[in-house]
Amino acid sequence: MGKYNMKTSRKVRHSRVRKSVSGTVERPRLCVYRSLNHIYCQIIDDSLGHTLVSASTLDHELKSNNSRKTEAAVLIGKIIAKRALDNGIKKVVFDRGGYRYHGRVKALADAARKAGLEF
Repeated sequence: MGKYNMKTSRKVRHSRVRKSVSGTVERPRLCVYRSLNHIYCQIIDDSLGHTLVSASTLDHELKSNNSRKTEAAVLIGKIIAKRALDNGIKKVVFDRGGYRYHGRVKALADAARKAGLEF
């Protein structure tokens, strides 16, 4: 038995969550990925295997904005909710990606809820 590092532990947790969480046409999946410097989120329809909407801190709208990581996550939450509502998506299933519901992940989720997404 070898030791797990943080990356493989997160992947194990994410696969455990993905057994029960999947996106449908009615409720697509809001998936969050968090790297050291950036945060990415996508709204995915797993039945078709298509990404419907995406947003990240590397988008042109936020690339010039030099804000803290948590503040950037709040902006990404607002942007993803706005783009989703523009595409007619109101309800989603939240996939935290194996991360704790804490810090940047929580800030993104709360901002998306305040902007009008239901999950």
